[in-house]
Amino acid sequence: MTTATRDHIAPPSGLLMLAEARALWETGAGIAMWPLLQLTPRGDGHPVLVLPGLVAGDGSTLVLRRYLCSRGYDTHGWGLGRNFGPRQGVEDGMVALLKSLHEKSGQKVSVIGWSLGGIYARLLASAQPDLVRNVVTLGSPFSGSPRATNAWRVYEGVSGQSSHDPRRMKFVQPTPPVPTTSIFSRTDGVVAWRCSIEKPGPQAENIEVVASHLGLGAHPAVLYALADRLAQPEGEWKPFNRGLLGPLVYPDPDRKA
Repeated sequence: MTTATRDHIAPPSGLLMLAEARALWETGAGIAMWPLLQLTPRGDGHPVLVLPGLVAGDGSTLVLRRYLCSRGYDTHGWGLGRNFGPRQGVEDGMVALLKSLHEKSGQKVSVIGWSLGGIYARLLASAQPDLVRNVVTLGSPFSGSPRATNAWRVYEGVSGQSSHDPRRMKFVQPTPPVPTTSIFSRTDGVVAWRCSIEKPGPQAENIEVVASHLGLGAHPAVLYALADRLAQPEGEWKPFNRGLLGPLVYPDPDRKA
């Protein structure tokens, strides 16, 4: 997809936006399938930093973090309250937390970011690659027009900044120099899915799920994929194997729209 094409991507339809109500069902499904999700490989105990989406706080990532804790990871919320955009102190606070987790554990940190949190995750990994083990984003609009979402007005209102920030996007769009996974949904009602497509590379991939935007953090398919990605030994990254669970659970992310 060319830059010009990306810049003309439209936000998700009103119908998809209304369908975001299914996030409640998806969260319930994630909790109901908890016993089955315990069959995923256990982690090695390395630290994991989870960054919330726009206007959300650590409470929104509670299910995700508790699940990763149950799989053996040292999981942390960002501890900066609600995410009202990159306001004063936010970026410095994330860097300080990343460095603290690295110093205390002696290990690189995996960073998971949901929506706007994924933008932060990519920035952290690009600025501090020696501290980051891998990056996983959930429905994050890191390419294309910043206004190809149904949340850009909210972003501008709560952050006091323009959603169109070429300087910041210059650092967000390139793939971070660490293993990077973008989990996205074509039925996302908030972010246009084409804006969440990573350019595949030796350490970069896309994983498609069928989910709402607001349900990504607790959807069982997302939790499974996260556990699978984080369980890989450091330095031995391999692309996600959709296996027997695809294409119904994990559609081919490279298929034509």
